[in-house]
Amino acid sequence: MKLDGAVAVVTGAAQNIGRSIALALADAGCRVAAFDLNKELLNDLGSDQISVFQCDAADPDQTAAAITAVMAQFGRIDVLVNAAGWICSAPLYNLLGRPAGRHDLVLWEKALRLNLTTALVMGSCVAEQMIRQRTRGVIINISSVAARGNAGQSAYAAAKAGCNALAMTWAKELGAFGIRALAIAPGFIDTSSTHGAMSEERLKDWVGKTALRRLGTPEQVARTVLFAAENDYLTGTVIELDGGLKL
Repeated sequence: MKLDGAVAVVTGAAQNIGRSIALALADAGCRVAAFDLNKELLNDLGSDQISVFQCDAADPDQTAAAITAVMAQFGRIDVLVNAAGWICSAPLYNLLGRPAGRHDLVLWEKALRLNLTTALVMGSCVAEQMIRQRTRGVIINISSVAARGNAGQSAYAAAKAGCNALAMTWAKELGAFGIRALAIAPGFIDTSSTHGAMSEERLKDWVGKTALRRLGTPEQVARTVLFAAENDYLTGTVIELDGGLKL
């Protein structure tokens, strides 16, 4: 796919990995529709190349309305990057937890909504437009190495494994229309969300388990998105960008 002149939708675009992806796509010549709930950070991202849309990507009505607005403005969608997400940690059972140590169901539902439901809702809306417009596009889900199964992250790991499964399923369903689907699974990336999800001591321990002994950067994830979008024979796979980390 030639990115110069293409139209890309990026969810979770207001900050961290999503923001770097939106900026990288714009630098590559894409017209970018940046989606997020954070209106203030979104407005700061807006430019001649990037249009901003405040939207809850897990809400079918909001998402459908926003995608309709994107189509009215640009006439097509070539790339969707589902980068919206939320890192959360909680064990299945906490012996020291009081009054109940079992995994909190509210936390579970929030993790699935922000990491997985957003991808499903946005993916269905964009796939509909790609099929109707006969656009040979690509859908990229931003997953995580936690999808392999990371101790203490039942909800997050399950949600990201779901993102991988959606990408594999969509690749099979949409391939006949010339639409590709895949996932990118970053390891530990140097973002505010990563630092906020665990102590610096714990993060240092994870870096020590990484072959390259350092965190990745949002820009490295963004460059992987560009590669995946441009390579028209890449579909139905998970690209692990983890610096050699093995959970």
